[in-house]
Amino acid sequence: MPKRILFICGSMNQTTQMHQIAASLGEYEHRFTPYYCDGINEFFRRRGWLEFTIIGEKLASRCRGYLDAHGLAIDYQGRNGPYDLVVTCSDVYVQRNILRSRIVLVQEGITDPETITFRMVTSLRFLPLWLAGTAATGLSDAYHAFCVASAGYRDLFVRRGARTEKITVTGIPNFDNCERYRANTFALKHFVLVCTSPLREVFRQEDRGAFIRRAVEIAAGRPLVFKLHPNENAERATAEIGALAPGATVFTTGSAEEMIANCDVLVTRFSSTAFVGIALGKETYSDYDMHDLRRLMPEQHGRAAANIAAVCRRVIEERQP
Repeated sequence: MPKRILFICGSMNQTTQMHQIAASLGEYEHRFTPYYCDGINEFFRRRGWLEFTIIGEKLASRCRGYLDAHGLAIDYQGRNGPYDLVVTCSDVYVQRNILRSRIVLVQEGITDPETITFRMVTSLRFLPLWLAGTAATGLSDAYHAFCVASAGYRDLFVRRGARTEKITVTGIPNFDNCERYRANTFALKHFVLVCTSPLREVFRQEDRGAFIRRAVEIAAGRPLVFKLHPNENAERATAEIGALAPGATVFTTGSAEEMIANCDVLVTRFSSTAFVGIALGKETYSDYDMHDLRRLMPEQHGRAAANIAAVCRRVIEERQP
């Protein structure tokens, strides 16, 4: 019997990355699950109190829809385990039922800034990592290997507390070949694109009015297009844009990457789309320091899924102690 791998998915970005990695591991049996939790967090999830996270039903349903559409076998919450290997998109929350399996962690994309919450989590280790968001990625040490986007990110994760010997620079699938997004059918060209972030949905402060006005200033009369994050309140955001940037086009769906390929200027806040803008040579604005983003830029070689699959093979086949 082939060895079995469970892929723990999450957002659409995380889910599509897991799908690409699995496609490079055809010799193993695959199962997929939306992100899940246990214990008191499962109690909260069932009452709808975690809808602002990838554990919430909104994003979990979107993930299940993708898995069903692609005919991928689902084992929700990994109930049919144990598995020989678990490949997960996040370790800021580690499910109890995977702790006896070997785990490979894959970086999703850009990570959250180091806020006071991050400093509290790293100082007071009894606090859950998820309080610091993706800034705490890699700090669980529950994994056997951690696949990261670039040498810059490897250094960042080590500085934050991850173990150097567990990290491999592989690139990450959705950001390892941004040139491919130039071949698209998106109709608009030569515009200023604004990719929003769901800060308010995760209870972080944002002056959305100031952000829209800044985008209007940067556009300076050029066509303005907003691409809303899939996890934000689209009705509220659309109304705000209509009031402060009348005439702007708003998209709630579609490929942000293809829109970036066709734009002249990209405006973001805390979004991985900034990497696509930089890779494609676009004039890019972000709340992150642009020098830091260029240092952290994911490797562009188109081999990330295969590289991560090689790490998975090494971990699953190495002799058990």
